[in-house]
Amino acid sequence: MNLSIGIVGLPNVGKSTLFNALTKKSVPAENYPFCTIDPSVGIVPVPDERLWKLSELSKSKKTIPAVIEFVDIAGLVKGASEGEGLGNKFLSNIKEVNSIAEVVRIFEDSDVLHVAGNINPLNDIGVINLELILSDLQTVQKRIGSVEKDVKKGDKLAIKEKEVLQKIEKTLLEEKLAQFTELDEKEKEIIKGFSLLTIKPIMYVLNKKAGAKNLDELKDERWTKLLEFIKNSGSNYVIVDAGLENELKEMDGEEKEMFRKELGGADDGINDLIKKAYELLGLITYFTTGEDESRAWTIEKGWAAPMAGTAIHTDFKDKFIRAEVIEWNKLLESGGYGPAREKGFVRTEGKEYVVQDGDVIEFRI
Repeated sequence: MNLSIGIVGLPNVGKSTLFNALTKKSVPAENYPFCTIDPSVGIVPVPDERLWKLSELSKSKKTIPAVIEFVDIAGLVKGASEGEGLGNKFLSNIKEVNSIAEVVRIFEDSDVLHVAGNINPLNDIGVINLELILSDLQTVQKRIGSVEKDVKKGDKLAIKEKEVLQKIEKTLLEEKLAQFTELDEKEKEIIKGFSLLTIKPIMYVLNKKAGAKNLDELKDERWTKLLEFIKNSGSNYVIVDAGLENELKEMDGEEKEMFRKELGGADDGINDLIKKAYELLGLITYFTTGEDESRAWTIEKGWAAPMAGTAIHTDFKDKFIRAEVIEWNKLLESGGYGPAREKGFVRTEGKEYVVQDGDVIEFRI
């Protein structure tokens, strides 16, 4: 399943530094605008200790985690929707991703330039979101003009499409994201093909810096207003020290934690970011485990067993007979499949079973 999250934000807020920390892959991250021109793509493993415990239980030769794709996209500036800076490139790149991680700087540091000359995260979000809204408004209004001919002919599908587009247009003209338009399931299907930017789920990545003046630590008015906005928008957020995590990217375990504390860092925001990004896409994980391999499989929440099986092989959907299912923790608690079966923890499920996050499954085809 190829689902991706675009890392976006104003120039010099830490997008590429964050990407480096996420992927352990070097892309340019110099301290000037438009350093990142072409999007870089990184495949990032999803941290999940459940998988490693199952692998240890099964004494697996291989352990394969779930992954998520992050795309580092060029910095956006005011006027991007009209082609300013690298706006056209930015907006076309973001059309290709499934959701957005919007990086917002929450630290003051005179050595790191800010394109606006001052630190105000809510203003930064306003600039980015407005450009996305204006881009969508152009798309919607152009499409309304295109369907008008069919509407005049009385084409029912065109009439319905125009109604939906006008609903979204009204939202956008109020300078709100398209995702706040009330649409039923049929209306959502109609707009899927338009690749609207503001219909995509957004998560805010609040980038701080160890040793600097961080707004979350100062707890000044800018921080309070930022949290209030995020809460009211129904979005998720995660706090990350991208610079620090980038410095520590080659370290693991206790050594990494020791150096993080020495450098003044708190928790590992990178792991939180990856997990929340996974959730943002509406994804869950099920496992297969055995002597040869333990593996985490990515599916969309709500998939029934035959569809979930397609993560392994497309044939599983049509050839599905049944699935043997056990919760990951009950398998660990039992010490293996044999004892788990004796205790009645392994269930046989049919085609209607909706796979749950953390299920361990053996498919029968």
